[in-house]
Amino acid sequence: MDCRPIGKHGGFKITAVADYFKDRADLAGEQFKVSRKRRYTNLSAYKSLIENGGVEAVAIESPPYFHPEQAAAAIEAGKHVYLAKPAAVDVPGCQTIEENGKKATAANLVFLVDFQTRNNGFFQEAVKRAQYGDIGVPMYGDANFLSGSVGLVTDPGGPEETLRNWMSNKLLSGDVIVEQSIHSIDVATWILDEHPLSAYGLSARNTEYEDPNDYSHYFTVNYLFPDDVSIIFSGKRGGKGAGDILCRIFGTKGTIDTHYMGQVSISGDTPYKGGNTFNIYTEGAVNNIATFHDNITKERYTNTTVGQSVRSNLAAILGRMSAYTREEVTWDEMLAKGDKWVADLSGLKS
Repeated sequence: MDCRPIGKHGGFKITAVADYFKDRADLAGEQFKVSRKRRYTNLSAYKSLIENGGVEAVAIESPPYFHPEQAAAAIEAGKHVYLAKPAAVDVPGCQTIEENGKKATAANLVFLVDFQTRNNGFFQEAVKRAQYGDIGVPMYGDANFLSGSVGLVTDPGGPEETLRNWMSNKLLSGDVIVEQSIHSIDVATWILDEHPLSAYGLSARNTEYEDPNDYSHYFTVNYLFPDDVSIIFSGKRGGKGAGDILCRIFGTKGTIDTHYMGQVSISGDTPYKGGNTFNIYTEGAVNNIATFHDNITKERYTNTTVGQSVRSNLAAILGRMSAYTREEVTWDEMLAKGDKWVADLSGLKS
């Protein structure tokens, strides 16, 4: 998530910033002309911002590991929340986000999770048409997140270096399938409007690939959805060559074909020409920030993005769990087990 569009929106005044690292807090503080007294640092910086920053709303773009506690603290303090995806790295974290989405609605607070695809007109229209029946009955689909070495470091170093380069640490990020590949998985759950019943997957690290980080190099997962709809997911992080972020679902009357930063369309009996989403990263953030502002000013507190985000987040966790164990795992088994991830934060300033 990029907070620069918040400053450009015109409906927000940024009065405080928080980051573990002083250089980052100062960089944002200078950019948004925030008083030095309201530039908070260290692990507890978010508490100082919420308590002393004079804020009515918070934008959270910290490592996903910290999202649940930070969002919960903001809602408890009566603040509106704008949250970067993914919402959490584990099942308890997702449940915390879901609970606080309900608390936000009950307290007349806005809680929005930032997925660029959900606020893109081509995606919205294509998904609406698919759900209306323009592709017929969904049968099978594939979802891919194929990227290069985004955000990787050659040596994660000590605890502060690991935190600064959190995308290279699976506990802080949720691993590739949760932190990045969720874009494709989210679209699949959105189109089908269901969560998967089970998953069977594989993940691995290539021993020939010189990489000191601990994330997985690839995932492949076969998701089973209701009515025997199978979605085959594959994702990688690293390497060079071809790449794409897509979700394609084949139905009895047509196919919905969606690409992040690419074409979105429907082919078949009832085609939809759609369009190109090449600028979706920037436009999506701008659109979501505008929606966040509108929801606050127009007192719309349904907070529908929270439930959608938790659903796709749990689907990604289900895929990760099955890939790690190389066994089939059901949705109910994942929830019952409720694995909680605990990162070692020793050596970091509280």
